[in-house]
Amino acid sequence: MSKPNHESVVYFVDKFSVPRASFEEFEKQMQYNRSFVRSISGLLSDQAMIGKDAEGNVTVLTIATWESKEHLEKAKALVQGEFKRINFNPVDFFQRLNVKMERQVYMPYQ
Repeated sequence: MSKPNHESVVYFVDKFSVPRASFEEFEKQMQYNRSFVRSISGLLSDQAMIGKDAEGNVTVLTIATWESKEHLEKAKALVQGEFKRINFNPVDFFQRLNVKMERQVYMPYQ
């Protein structure tokens, strides 16, 4: 793998707030998604972090680091194609499980 230009790297960050009762099903789908993403060219790293509150509700933070915005855009299209292939609708899934998601793309700072 070639070393990317530091300035072109992008960080695709998702934060999920998952009710305790929904976590098992959410985790299965998240693992499937992460496994698929790891097969896509341009992925530099894939990390997931977890935290729990006093009631057992879960916050999951995932960070996918991509070589460039172009690689990220290609990955998004491939993921959408995979979701269509397996008949997975993330909006319906999150609504059914009462999962809240925040998404942001970050660039390196200096």
